[in-house]
Amino acid sequence: MRKTSSRLLALLSLLQVRRDWSGADLAARLEVTERTVRRDVDRLRDLGYPVTAVKGPAGGYRLDAGAELPPLLFDDGQAVALAVALQTVSVGGAVADDAARALSTVRQVMPSRLRHRIEMLRVTAVHPPDDRDAASVDPQVLVDLGAAVHARAELRFDYAADRYAADRSAAADRRVEPHHLVTWRGRWYLLAWDLDRADWRTFRVDRIRPRTPTGPRFTPRELPGGSVSGFVTGRFRGNDGSSADWPCQGEVVLNLPAREVAGFARDGIVEAIGPAHCRLVLGSWSWIGLAADIGRFDADVEVIGPPELTGAFARLAARCAEAAGASHMAGAPQTAADGAAR
Repeated sequence: MRKTSSRLLALLSLLQVRRDWSGADLAARLEVTERTVRRDVDRLRDLGYPVTAVKGPAGGYRLDAGAELPPLLFDDGQAVALAVALQTVSVGGAVADDAARALSTVRQVMPSRLRHRIEMLRVTAVHPPDDRDAASVDPQVLVDLGAAVHARAELRFDYAADRYAADRSAAADRRVEPHHLVTWRGRWYLLAWDLDRADWRTFRVDRIRPRTPTGPRFTPRELPGGSVSGFVTGRFRGNDGSSADWPCQGEVVLNLPAREVAGFARDGIVEAIGPAHCRLVLGSWSWIGLAADIGRFDADVEVIGPPELTGAFARLAARCAEAAGASHMAGAPQTAADGAAR
């Protein structure tokens, strides 16, 4: 029988893999009795892991989200993927400093065999020439703004003057109804209804310092034109000498957090719609090219529109399947029968 410490780690690993486990299944996997499983679950709870009981005919256990982040277990593949992702983010972006600290923590506890694989990869940040004054964003500010958007709660914040203002130390008091948290060309913006000016405004998140608590709930207003992407591109068109009028433009929902998409969306519009999903509006010179650009995010995609984009995904899938089939046939070993037929 395993020692208690190693058995607890094995139990925690199982609970992280699947949402619900019956006591019998856990006992079978760990080769212990269900009574031992109950004792080990109590030990995990004492250590701060939120293991809850699942009601039902057989009963069971589930590892829920808690108030604090407990220690986590990763297999080799997950650990390497996490380190690579953190190293990519740490070279630039809104959460670069936090990503660098997280990467240092992960490296410190990695087995030497995995650390060697990570050390072989070095990422160098190359910023585009027009990235003149990209400013970092406090991750907590993003969280606070996202929570206010989700709750539909009025928000007050200090808004710092831009770099061209005569007095850069001055900060204006703003009172808004926050509607959307979006990114444009790698920079975060809050799209909100300004209550004092009775008009829609876009605010750079790196210049926002939220005040707490938030205000009363509000009823969402209808955005002019009904499109976040159209509104934002209309506000910024011409500011950087570029045009957002691509001949083919589509809208999708990606199964990825907005912060992971923002740095690679070029001049696309990324809107956070939850902790693990975002809306992306992107343009390209062709529908097939647009489908390929979206596919590079390597995530589940829900096409919002237009129908041309849905058709392009179907054509691209057919081409990829045909290419994969041809490559498979080219790489297949030639049999004697094949040689005779030739």
